[in-house]
Order: sequence, then C-alpha cells, then structure tokens
Amino acid sequence: MNIVTRLQSAGLRATPKRIAIGGLLFDGMDRHVTADDVAALARKGGVRVSLATVYNTLNQFVSAGLMKRITLDTDRTYFDTNVSDHHHLFFEDNGVLHDIPGDTVKVEGLPPIPPGSKISSVEVIVRMASDKKSR
Repeated sequence: MNIVTRLQSAGLRATPKRIAIGGLLFDGMDRHVTADDVAALARKGGVRVSLATVYNTLNQFVSAGLMKRITLDTDRTYFDTNVSDHHHLFFEDNGVLHDIPGDTVKVEGLPPIPPGSKISSVEVIVRMASDKKSR
C-alpha cells in the first residue's frame, strides 16, 4: 500500500511532511526509531523538517495505529512500525531493540483485573547488558 493510501486509511490527511516521514518509515521493514533517528533520516533524504514536527508526526502515527510507542525510561522513547502483538529485547550497551514474537513469551501471575476492565495487551521488554565477566 502506498504511503498516501496508508495515511488516508488510518484517518490522517496526507500532508507533505507526513508523506515524507511515512515514506522513510513504512518501506516494508519493521524498524524501531527515535525522533532523532527520523530527523536525521529526513535530513539525509533532503527533507527539511523540525524535530518538533517529527515528534508530532510520530505521535499522530501512534494515535492512528500506524506505529507503537515504546518508552524505556524518561529519556528514551522508540517508535515501532510493527504494530502486531510482540515483545522486545533491549540491548542497553548500544540502545538497540529487537522484536520477540508475541507467542514465544508466556506471562503468568498477572494481578486480578479490576471490574469493568480488560487486558488490551501485555508487552515484555527484556533488558540485556554485556556480561563483563566473559570478556
């Protein structure tokens, strides 16, 4: 599906900036990016866009269901083009995220669900650090 159709199907207007940013992200590859990554990709591709516009666009993509937001801590947020149910390995040494298929992790012992609520998803992030002993 081309980017204009994808945006319109998600209920977003196909503005030039959304088309440009979406074209960088939705190329058929699953990717995890920060807003800084996207701004750098845009500049490299000759697209003039402010970091604020990148953040706004990524958040609009999340709200429209085109991406997921992964907040690892107060200073680090990634945006994921894979919106299927899945989990992540996060390598703390280099800041890289890798997908873990959703059906390979079993989560047990969840707390009781309050009345009137339901679980919409469970996402596991496994944080990886280098084993300094094995070096």
